[in-house]
Amino acid sequence: MSSIGINPSESNGIPVSPTLSEQENNENGHKKSFVQKTRLLCISGLAIVVAAAVCFIARFLVWLINIVTNISFYGTISASFHSPSANHLGLWVIVIPAIGGVIVGLMALYGSAAIRGHGIPEAMEQILTNKSRIKPSITFLKPISSAIAIGTGGPFGAEGPIIATGGALGSTIGQLFKITSNERKVLLAAGATAGMAAIFGTPIAGVFLAIELLLFEFSPKAILPVALACITGAAGHHVLFDAGPVFPMPELKSPSNTALAIYSCIGLVTGFLSLGLTKIVYFVEDSFEKLPVHWMWWPAIGGSIVGVIGYFAPHTLGVGYDNIINVLSGTLAIAVVVRLCFFKLLSWAIALGSGTSGGTLAPLLTIGGAGGAVLGAIILKLFPNSGINLSMAALVGMSAMFAGASRAYLTSITFAMEATMQSHALLPLLGACTASYLVSFFLMENTIMTEKIARRGVFTPDSFEADPLSKLTVEQVIAAHDTLVLSAESTVKDAKEWLKANNDKAHDFVVLNNDGDYTGMVSRNDIFIKGLNPDTRLGEMTTQGHSVVRGTDTLRQAVELMAAESVEILPVLSAGVKIYGVLSYRDILSVYKERQEENEHAHVHISLKRQRLKMLIKGRKLVQVDGKE
Repeated sequence: MSSIGINPSESNGIPVSPTLSEQENNENGHKKSFVQKTRLLCISGLAIVVAAAVCFIARFLVWLINIVTNISFYGTISASFHSPSANHLGLWVIVIPAIGGVIVGLMALYGSAAIRGHGIPEAMEQILTNKSRIKPSITFLKPISSAIAIGTGGPFGAEGPIIATGGALGSTIGQLFKITSNERKVLLAAGATAGMAAIFGTPIAGVFLAIELLLFEFSPKAILPVALACITGAAGHHVLFDAGPVFPMPELKSPSNTALAIYSCIGLVTGFLSLGLTKIVYFVEDSFEKLPVHWMWWPAIGGSIVGVIGYFAPHTLGVGYDNIINVLSGTLAIAVVVRLCFFKLLSWAIALGSGTSGGTLAPLLTIGGAGGAVLGAIILKLFPNSGINLSMAALVGMSAMFAGASRAYLTSITFAMEATMQSHALLPLLGACTASYLVSFFLMENTIMTEKIARRGVFTPDSFEADPLSKLTVEQVIAAHDTLVLSAESTVKDAKEWLKANNDKAHDFVVLNNDGDYTGMVSRNDIFIKGLNPDTRLGEMTTQGHSVVRGTDTLRQAVELMAAESVEILPVLSAGVKIYGVLSYRDILSVYKERQEENEHAHVHISLKRQRLKMLIKGRKLVQVDGKE
């Protein structure tokens, strides 16, 4: 049976058939690259269109929130901003949020239950489980329901709803065109982050938000469309809203090393507070789950409690961006800040846990900023010469709360800087957010963004590592596979007998003729098919395609080709036009396993003890040489 198995290494190389020439492979590679770049341009263009539309939706949402707020608390029809805290409704203020909750509950029941919640977890779930497909109805149901919930006193921000709305619009556009699920994911993320940039004017934070919470990857095909969408969103913010910082505050000075250490400690404490905040929110949500009433009524129940809290603490009602600005100014009395921190947390946790429609970012910023200001005031009381600033303490508390609760580390830092335009805050923010992130990472399994979907069995990626298969080439792992190469002149009968004796596992085989020319591939199923004439030669059964790789190709390219062609092995081209080996999927699995083990097992490569021994030996030799001399 020696004529069955052929070792490709026995000759200097096996000529490749004309259809597999190096020139054609190069042409196919260039064509594929051109198509990919063209598609990237198309997706980028769609992302810009989505972002432009989201800018107008963001303006409409803010306009609608103002309309509903003025009607609900002041009985006037006006699009100007008026904080609900200045109302004179008395006890009637308790009813307003409850009415808003009833309307939102009816919209969720008869429209779509997907409008419930703050938007980002729902978008993450659709990306991870539903190929980034969101119902088109969310595009208009989410902003309307959120405007009603916030306008009637709900303690939410406009950013969560617009992120959800932008994501829904991007997903809808992606479903209208013939694109891949990954490209649709990019459009979803582009729409969502463009909404954030349109509300706050923070394009860089928007890009980081996409990477950390939506895309779960970092590649040109994903980042470029998202970045262009965020730039468009920021431009829309400057045109439709204001060109200045969203949260203006006094100019901050560069802190001393002592102050930096204190700000980092504030971030550490805020990290623990973010744990408690997350636990409270989901405790409230679990409590609503136990109520013996339909979930449609939960927003109304939560709204009633929000109204009661709003009666005693009016500043907890509504969006509350003015609260953030006041806290960052450092001029509020400490008693006022404490009340705002406590009652805003209570109101927001109950409202969000009831399943109404709203966002999380503004409440997190308010609570974190107030908490940071309180901690800063305490430190200044105990250590007047510590060198810290109340405004800076509020800013780092605000950012650290976001970092700890969401674990969106880079987003938290860049958002605080972009929203306030305070360049001297970089180091304090870095220290505080790092401390908060460490606490969250070690003590909390899921974040406020992932807890809900984790309970549904959805795993959220938490690391973005380079693919080890992209860093290795075929020639680095290729091994000799004598049993994977068969002769085209062998009969089916001979092949069966030889395979039973020499290779009972492989599924695919490379077939060569007597001259060593590559004739194609044949599968085990083809050889062992019932009713096949045993005298049929293998050369008559081969299937020939473009399933070849070069030694310089990456293992990732090889895996993709194996998957596309449904084969387990690939002939390997040399630098010229010769086949000099065969790559098996087992080779790839083996090297992948080795790399994983290398990353998991610790090794000492420089032994200090060994170095000391070498030095002693060299010293003795020098002494001996000197003694002889």
